[in-house]
Amino acid sequence: MRKKYIPLIAIGFCLVIAGNSCRSSWKRKSAKGSDIELHGAINQHSHMPFDSNLLITFYCNFPKLDKYKNTVFLVYRQHRFNQIWFDKHGVVEFGQNLYDKVRDLEAEGVSSRFAYDEKIDGVFDNEVGNSLSPIETELMLTNLYLFYAGNVYKGLDDSTTTAMGWLLPRKQVSYNALLDSVIADPTLINRDDSVLFSQYYKLRDALQKYHEIEKKGGWKPIDPDPGNKSYKPGDSATAIGQVRERLFITGELKHNSKSNKYDPELLIAVTEYQLHNGKIQDMYIRPEHIKSMNVPVGERIKQIIVNMERCRWISPEFAKAREYIVVNIPAFRLNMIRNGKNVLESPVVVGRNTTKTVIFTGMLSYIVFSPYWNLPKSIIDKEVRPGMKKNKNYLEKHNMEWNKGQVRQKPGKNNSLGLVKFIFPNSNDIYMHDTPAKSLFEKESRAFSHGCIRVGKPRDFAIEILRGDPNWTPAKIDASMQAGKETSYSLKNKIPVYIAYLTAWVDPRGELNFYDDIYERDELLAELLVGE
Repeated sequence: MRKKYIPLIAIGFCLVIAGNSCRSSWKRKSAKGSDIELHGAINQHSHMPFDSNLLITFYCNFPKLDKYKNTVFLVYRQHRFNQIWFDKHGVVEFGQNLYDKVRDLEAEGVSSRFAYDEKIDGVFDNEVGNSLSPIETELMLTNLYLFYAGNVYKGLDDSTTTAMGWLLPRKQVSYNALLDSVIADPTLINRDDSVLFSQYYKLRDALQKYHEIEKKGGWKPIDPDPGNKSYKPGDSATAIGQVRERLFITGELKHNSKSNKYDPELLIAVTEYQLHNGKIQDMYIRPEHIKSMNVPVGERIKQIIVNMERCRWISPEFAKAREYIVVNIPAFRLNMIRNGKNVLESPVVVGRNTTKTVIFTGMLSYIVFSPYWNLPKSIIDKEVRPGMKKNKNYLEKHNMEWNKGQVRQKPGKNNSLGLVKFIFPNSNDIYMHDTPAKSLFEKESRAFSHGCIRVGKPRDFAIEILRGDPNWTPAKIDASMQAGKETSYSLKNKIPVYIAYLTAWVDPRGELNFYDDIYERDELLAELLVGE
């Protein structure tokens, strides 16, 4: 970002306007502190100047736009108080494009409305008629852009997302470069992967599909037959026909025969549904599947909107890294990406609701084979000390020992960290590791840990991380994991790790996936976005 300096004339301007009662609220921020930049932007070669004092008059007349005034002042100071939305032919092309996008904000998952939308309608709708003066029109369009960019490109402010536990770095966007780009190519307002994480656009397409389903009436609740715990292929029941109808509406089933029999065609659709809704794939239609299918379409729409908002916070640059690791907490899944390809997928166990896994990022820096487990004080106090009171051999039974005033568990197959751990240093003391409790990976919901992430395929993960390093063959990795003696290896190339929380996700096949909101974060975010 270019540095911007505020000349003395601008300071004098602010002092002059401070004397007026309406103008006294004008507190110009530095360029660095402005929420959204608009430099360089729309009509750089305009020579249609206006009186800067009209800015003050504008905000006196339209006080609901007050939050934009400091940024708008910086915009026009940059342009020497020349108009930027008009040329000799009238409003520049991007003005119409912007207006069309704002009128269809529902498609972007945004429920906010521009404070003076009836005034903007008059600018572009001849039947309504423009009640604004030329300069008011100019300034109203600038405020409209700031409204649009703030809602669609940026989303909720950093302090709000941090308070909600989102500690992944927020993206940094140069809105001046963005504006220059969309003026040169107005179609970029429809999609620009340099501004929004590509998953946002996939969810936007899914939102359109679900809006269309909602307009057609959504889907009817499925009423399972009393006493039936589950349905298997070959069964016949009214509820099975309702399941068929439900899966036809959302696309898992391509043809609806309206049959009440659980036939092979429905079996394929059921397993597809299970796959894309975080369920273990099998042949049964269980009560939990019907409960999931009965979630109303409006709630699914809200879930998509919530995750579109989360995607606004993610830098699109992270997916461009040569190599990175993503853990999606609600999906209980780890993916390792290299050169744009998914080279490893593994189930994971994450923190339970009382010890949530933190949403943040780090750099995978080293691997520890046959690790000790240094128990945190909370576990020593809550579990170890009470255990020692009941059984004097508690430490020996659990292969533990005192070490410098702390308790640690010795390396071995029964060590709670398993045979290997993966460290990305962070203040939250979160890391990834193996586990002897392999049966947990067979469960649909896998929130059982104290906050760290247990990896279902630790050996494969270690091999993939060390691939290309001549010091580490699979055989050496196996030997180190089984050695019973702790060894640590620093990676030659550190790998970004992203711990995310997304309850709706479009996979590489283009299929929409829904996951349970295990930490109950969706509803709070939905209330901020749509007030429900």
